[in-house]
Amino acid sequence: MGLKLAGIMMILMLAMGGIGYWYYTDTQKNMRILIANEAKATMAAKESEQAKKIMEENYQRVTEELKKVNAEFADIREQNNVLSTKLQRHDLGVLASKKPSTVQKIINRATTNVNRCFELESGARLTEKEINAKTGKQFNNECPWLWPGARTNP
Repeated sequence: MGLKLAGIMMILMLAMGGIGYWYYTDTQKNMRILIANEAKATMAAKESEQAKKIMEENYQRVTEELKKVNAEFADIREQNNVLSTKLQRHDLGVLASKKPSTVQKIINRATTNVNRCFELESGARLTEKEINAKTGKQFNNECPWLWPGARTNP
């Protein structure tokens, strides 16, 4: 009976040892998987943080560009208002019938100035007169806002 009990105890101990060994190896395998997953998650978090930072920088740049564009649109609207006000001050039809040569000279000079505005907007070099201008009106009466010394419309 003692030998049987010792045999049963031995089988039980071997079974318990086998179960323990299996549990230990399975746990180690799971730990390796979890460690690898944690490393991947850490890398993904870093990449996500970098992407977030880049997106925030891009958003700031876009916001700044939008502010610039809106400011330029406001300037253009103001320029249009100035030109519209100039045109509303005079009835060209009445003036042309009374003083046709004077109106012709004014229109021709304004046309020349406007054409120069287009040239300047297209990147033409400044003339000596334009370089030496002290005000936007001296620079070009039709587009004084292009004068290098001007920040806004005169």
